[in-house]
Amino acid sequence: MSVDPNTMTDAEKTDYIRKTILEEGRALRRRHPWLEKHQNLIGATIMIVSLLGMIASGTLYVMGYIPWWACIPATAIFASFIHELEHDLIHLMYFKNRPWANDLMLAVGWLARASTVSPFVRRKLHLHHHKFSGTESDLEERGITNGERWGLRRLLMTGDNMMAVFLRPFTMQRAVRQYIRSQKPASRGEARKMSLQQMLAYAPLGNIYYLLFHGWVVAHVVLFTAQISGNPLTLSAELSAVMSALNTFAVVYMLPSFLRTFCLHFISSNMHYYGDVEARNVMQQCQVLNPWWLMPMQVFCFNFGSTHAIHHFAVREPFYIRQWTAPAAHKVMRKMGVRFNDYGTFLRGNRFYAETSAEERQTA
Repeated sequence: MSVDPNTMTDAEKTDYIRKTILEEGRALRRRHPWLEKHQNLIGATIMIVSLLGMIASGTLYVMGYIPWWACIPATAIFASFIHELEHDLIHLMYFKNRPWANDLMLAVGWLARASTVSPFVRRKLHLHHHKFSGTESDLEERGITNGERWGLRRLLMTGDNMMAVFLRPFTMQRAVRQYIRSQKPASRGEARKMSLQQMLAYAPLGNIYYLLFHGWVVAHVVLFTAQISGNPLTLSAELSAVMSALNTFAVVYMLPSFLRTFCLHFISSNMHYYGDVEARNVMQQCQVLNPWWLMPMQVFCFNFGSTHAIHHFAVREPFYIRQWTAPAAHKVMRKMGVRFNDYGTFLRGNRFYAETSAEERQTA
């Protein structure tokens, strides 16, 4: 049946895109029944293989078989699979009827990527993100710099979640308040509990990770500054051993985490729109961001820029299914008017529209 996007509302377009994507997924499963029959096993296998891959690349580096520049990207790629798996677990795509197994996978995935917010806190943030993506209460996207003007400050915050808080404390306080209000807490006590939960969102793994990471960075800055100033520092045997251990930990864990986080947040924060979008209007939430020059970053976030917008229309499709059905999904999304490679977002601070007033947009 032929449809005319020009005669459809955004809600109708969204529904048409969703149905088309879901039918494509059903057709894929009819051709490959094992995808549905063994979905839990697929998720568990991805987790195990990714963990073993991270351990193997780190072990090969420690044993001297591969250099640091091979270990860091290899580990980051395996970690990116785990991140996509965590996202699917948040939406209960694996072990829905066995909560303990779902929670166990979330916990293990957090151990593999301690630079992230706790997945048990993120679950509620992410489900809220789908309802109110791009609005003031979308704490998840605000946390990764969505809506900020581009410059050195945003660049520093993109790969470092703690810097994203420390460099704009008042912005993040407002975002937390808006998020809590949107949850309509029944009492002040409940509101305080929610606020404390957000304050402790990285505890304990994330706090330990960033303490070690920032300590490692500061130590090298101090040593480098002393070296170029002509007053090199001589470390004691104990401090030298600590620095050696930190250097190894940086290569096998911290720097892969930073690389993966930077690539994911750069793409995610620029493919989502912010600030002038209608709540629950999926047509205004995301664009497809997949130019050739972003491919190096896409490698470290499982082609996120190309496939994540699909997820906003068809939420319950696993990440590997989205990748498989992307050509058909992109075709219908483009037909219905979803934006592709809207580079203007980099200049507009991720606003959906150019800087015009609401009245001007209504009469345009």
